[in-house]
Amino acid sequence: MHWLSRWNARSLASQFFITGGVVSIMAMLLIGILLTRLIEDAVIHNSGAATALYVDSVVAPLLPDMQTETLLDEGSAQALNETLSQGALGKRLVSFKLWRSDGTILYSNEQELIGRKFPVSDKLRQAFSGALVARYEVASDPESEKERQLGKPLMEIYNPVLQPWSGQPVAVVEFYETAEGLADSIARARLWSWASVAGLTAIFFLALSALVFRGSRLIEAQRSDLRDKVTELSALLAEKLALQRRLQRSSLRAAALNETYLRSVGADLHDGPAQHIAYASLRLDSEMLVDAKTSPDMREKELSWIRSSLAEAMREIRTICRGLVLPEIEGASFAEIIERVVSAHETRTASTVSRSVEDDRSDLSAAVKICVYRFVQEALNNAYRHGGGIEQSVTARVRDGEVRIEVRDQGDGFDPNEVRPTSLGLAGLRERVDSLGGDFDIKTSGAGTVVSMTLQLMELEDAK
Repeated sequence: MHWLSRWNARSLASQFFITGGVVSIMAMLLIGILLTRLIEDAVIHNSGAATALYVDSVVAPLLPDMQTETLLDEGSAQALNETLSQGALGKRLVSFKLWRSDGTILYSNEQELIGRKFPVSDKLRQAFSGALVARYEVASDPESEKERQLGKPLMEIYNPVLQPWSGQPVAVVEFYETAEGLADSIARARLWSWASVAGLTAIFFLALSALVFRGSRLIEAQRSDLRDKVTELSALLAEKLALQRRLQRSSLRAAALNETYLRSVGADLHDGPAQHIAYASLRLDSEMLVDAKTSPDMREKELSWIRSSLAEAMREIRTICRGLVLPEIEGASFAEIIERVVSAHETRTASTVSRSVEDDRSDLSAAVKICVYRFVQEALNNAYRHGGGIEQSVTARVRDGEVRIEVRDQGDGFDPNEVRPTSLGLAGLRERVDSLGGDFDIKTSGAGTVVSMTLQLMELEDAK
């Protein structure tokens, strides 16, 4: 679902803050309501108990023996009327009733209620069981019409009247008082209870939030690092797969080029030394060498032709061998390799090559040294054959784990699109560089040609 995916996309801290906030508010409301109710009940009960004790101390001596549970005699009723209408009680008490257990009012400061019987309420029943009952509310009982007309909350107290010798309730005194200040006390109690609950809930929630946010930041940091690692590994894997495909293609092309090289060497041997040897072989069968009539001068001239053909064949064989066999370069440095191949080219072609070499003495593998030698050798050969050897130059450097070589000339250039795929020179250079995971590039124009290669030594070390 959309909302579930959006929820899961949030951080753990955000999820906790929302969920924990809702739960904390609900818990605060529930605890606040319960605690406020308990405090209100305690305040009302304590206030009612204090008032009941005061009323009981004043009124109890005026009550006759209640064991008969009859209506009060006229003298007792007159004494209660005078006591409840004067002094402190007169100011506080709104009404006063004396109940019998069957719901009959034995006495009331409202004359019309005396002797009347009403249904026994739960409050009256609790009082006859010996409990003090206090309520702070708008009067709602059937007998409390006068109190209800005041339209404001009053303190309603039911206090049991006990027999001195048995302690059994024989009547219940009910009275309403104005309870001035009680509303303010209850309001303060509510305020402090809610403030306490809200403060404690906030402190608890903020403390947990601090821990969760700290853990969430750590998890997010680790998750971010993990994503970066996965991205990096994915990129490395993709690069590795691309390199593997590149190496596979290079291997296939190298195998094809190797066959082409072999055919080229075969063609060179066939068209060069083989022809001279064949010519010498034919001359060896000449009658001039076996005929006794041949003069010594003619025989010597024939032998001279044979020796010349064989010598030319040997020169061409040595030339081919020099192109196939590398000099000893395994122990040479990068600068020494460049110097050797450039010097050999200058000697062979009687041309001049400028060079610029920067060598940080990095440890190069044999494969890299061979690639460097062959690259410079073949690039210079191409520059001499196709560019006329004009302004040949070699710029080579090894720095910070990177090999960079550029071979330039200022010949007429050529069109790369016209180079055949089977051309051994350029194809061989590209395949040598590709096989080591390097970059090969050719830039040519009417102003000259630049052939360059780049190898990363660190990648080659990692690939071992």
